[in-house]
Amino acid sequence: MPNSNWLLPEYIQDILPDEAWRIESMRANVLELLRLSGYQLVAPPLLEYAESLQIIGNHDMDLRTFKLVDQLSGRTLALRADITPQVARIDAHLLNRQGITRLCYAGSVLHTQPAGLMRTRELLQIGAELYGHSGLESDLEVQRLMLQALTLLGVEGVHLDLGHVALFRALINRAGIPKKLEIELSNALQGKNVPALRPLVADLMPEVKNALLALPKLYGGIEVIEHARATLPNYPEVAAALNELEQAAGHLQPLAHSIGIDLAELRGYHYHSGMVFAAYHAGSHDAIAVGGRYDDVGKSFGRARPATGFSMDLRQLHGLLAQHSQPMGILAPHRDDSALHEKIAQLRAQGHAVVVDFLDALELRTELNCDSELIMRDGAWHVEKMKF
Repeated sequence: MPNSNWLLPEYIQDILPDEAWRIESMRANVLELLRLSGYQLVAPPLLEYAESLQIIGNHDMDLRTFKLVDQLSGRTLALRADITPQVARIDAHLLNRQGITRLCYAGSVLHTQPAGLMRTRELLQIGAELYGHSGLESDLEVQRLMLQALTLLGVEGVHLDLGHVALFRALINRAGIPKKLEIELSNALQGKNVPALRPLVADLMPEVKNALLALPKLYGGIEVIEHARATLPNYPEVAAALNELEQAAGHLQPLAHSIGIDLAELRGYHYHSGMVFAAYHAGSHDAIAVGGRYDDVGKSFGRARPATGFSMDLRQLHGLLAQHSQPMGILAPHRDDSALHEKIAQLRAQGHAVVVDFLDALELRTELNCDSELIMRDGAWHVEKMKF
């Protein structure tokens, strides 16, 4: 039987040098953008007790999470499927600040199933979270940062979808809908499954019934907001949500190629509490960055705080960008020569990669990723183009 120890699990891949360097550069650039906006970097552990990583009521998160038994405590551990709950824990329990807290992060997350047909189960998640402010201003700040990050990375033609969970919550609360039916309704709306929706709303009060049936059709451009005002009940919560969407769309238009409104967008409904948003690219059917308001998540850690944030997968984004090889290096001979060592140090201080050739094998030179070499000429070391 052939040795297959080199094989990896399905939807798990190595990142090879060119891609790894580009992704690292992407990570550094986004984190610098966030640092300049006042976001402080945190690095939660990959492994925690399972209950700490499970957002209350989020069944989808539970299904995505790998679990194992801790050999020390006997308790169930989990490998994080999302860094957001960990950052919420840090804000609520460790930092315990009373004012606004801005935090950012970058690290691997693991999913039991791939999020899409061509997606990996190990994502490189990067994002930002803002705690302690419940107004539209903080929603706009994280939405702007998400769009600025995509522009910084070179992602063009970004379409931004905006939704608002509070619309659905307002209708549910007004009608006193029980939890089981609420979940069935949210699933039908998220899938825009009107045939499945009709029997679910059949016995509801007319204005809520008609509003729920209208939500799947209320998607498109910014004009959808006016259609919604004419279609949905004039509840204060509904009016406030539509006003927030209108203001956000107006502020964000210069940063996105196009903006859409989707009032049946209930992604993450179990933990989102307000405006939700997702960025799309022409070359991908999956969202390339997502976010939203989640004011109640901190309850799991003993202190609810207003919160909003975004996240994206650097490996997914890397696949959308034009591929470029890393700059070639300078080959140096392996010699005990102080002048050579000084020249190598000088070149490296200037930002050049200098690779010492231990083997001095002409047939292997191409593997060292160099296009220039150090040559002794007229008593000094000079950089010259290699001749292949």
